[in-house]
Amino acid sequence: MINASVKSNEGGACRSLGLVLALAMLAAPAIAQNGPVRLGVLTDMSSLYADNGGQGSVVAAQMAVDDFKGRVLGRPIEIIAGDHQNKADIGAAIARRWLENDNVEAILDVPNSAVALAVQGITRAKKKLFLATGAATSRLTGDECSPTGIHWTYDTYALSQGATKAISRLGAKSWFFLSADYSLGAQLEADSRKVIDATGGKVLGAVKHPINTPDFSSFLLQAQASKADVIALADAGGDFINAVKQAGEFGVTRTQKLAGLIVFIADIHSLGLQSAQGLMLSSAFYWDFNDETRAWSKRFIEKTKKVPTMIHAGTYGAVMHYLKAVEAAGTLDGPTVAAKMRELPVNDFMTRDGKIRQDGRLVRDMYLFRVKSPEESKYQFDYYQLLATIPGEEAFRPMEDGGCPLVKKS
Repeated sequence: MINASVKSNEGGACRSLGLVLALAMLAAPAIAQNGPVRLGVLTDMSSLYADNGGQGSVVAAQMAVDDFKGRVLGRPIEIIAGDHQNKADIGAAIARRWLENDNVEAILDVPNSAVALAVQGITRAKKKLFLATGAATSRLTGDECSPTGIHWTYDTYALSQGATKAISRLGAKSWFFLSADYSLGAQLEADSRKVIDATGGKVLGAVKHPINTPDFSSFLLQAQASKADVIALADAGGDFINAVKQAGEFGVTRTQKLAGLIVFIADIHSLGLQSAQGLMLSSAFYWDFNDETRAWSKRFIEKTKKVPTMIHAGTYGAVMHYLKAVEAAGTLDGPTVAAKMRELPVNDFMTRDGKIRQDGRLVRDMYLFRVKSPEESKYQFDYYQLLATIPGEEAFRPMEDGGCPLVKKS
């Protein structure tokens, strides 16, 4: 009897457990369908790109959500954030967890090209949106393009076109590259070399430096010894800032020009105008460009006490355009929303009549600026003088030249 009773109870327990599991499985999709629409800002929170993206990107994304009234398809919108620490394996692990376990619909920012390429592969496989507002490598719309990948703010091709062409037109004939030793530096250098070759210039040498290095002395000495007209800095964030500071300390800038190929206004703020004055740079955004950029930037500055970069402005714009596309498509399905994003024109305070191409590249105007001297600056963050507007069709690589497998051959 005892054994029979135990077996009977065990059977009831099994049936009860089975019922609980079945109900849980039925409830899970309902919770996912009625819960918040989550967008993940994957960024650098604590290292060399933190000022250019970082917490500012989280704030910008939240500003877009707030301006969209906080809901889409009848569901609340939630912004979550993660720190990829500039390591592709860590960024990939966060992206996988978000998509597989946390019901994240789109990943944004990712100001590190190596991490961005890893995330692009994961979102492509999972058919989720990747809105690359902080990454630079033009491979995201080239051989690594994705149906659900949108390269939003800028890329290595556009930045090199702007800065390298402008400096070449001023008479620079010889170049030396100081490049970050990962995909950003490699792509910036490769894209810039093409411009230099096309304008009749020569590259006298190149050296790669580790990411986030504190000591540029040996690299700068090699650049100085080359006697090149221009030392091109194919790096970003803290690396760019340290290289410029140490170049000044070594007296490099007395005889050679420095060219920053990817420069953010946060870098100029950190350097100060005394060190950065005269530097020419290409950018997708400047806070003081017009009344609309000033109005949005005033809100951002009030929240962060920092000047917004093109990544911050781009993150706002990408979130807003994504939410408009979701609303118009009536679904969160990744490929469907990505197609709708390509279909709709992009219009916000940063972009006028922008168009997302088949390869995922948002084509917009880019701008060439010169950094003002301390005497020229009249108020807080008054750092840039506009030199030229570069039409989007000229600024970005022709789609047929990128090698994107999504592009239909004529």
